[in-house]
Amino acid sequence: MPNRFICDVFDEMRTCVKTVNFSFLLGLIEEAQTIANRMEARLHDMNDHESLLDEIRDLKREKKNLKKTIVETTTVKEVSEG
Repeated sequence: MPNRFICDVFDEMRTCVKTVNFSFLLGLIEEAQTIANRMEARLHDMNDHESLLDEIRDLKREKKNLKKTIVETTTVKEVSEG
């Protein structure tokens, strides 16, 4: 079964009301709920992904600064010992 948009499911619900045939309405409600849950989960996943990318950028920046500090400290130490 191909993926469907929630709007398609809503259109079928409207058809149920127009034809006064509610025999498959409960199935459509479940399908709409499933689609909405997947959409919400995907939004949360995307937000988590963005947060992780931000954290990685910050950690790379911190790593670069620490390496710079190590080089500076080593250079100062070598000059004072030499």
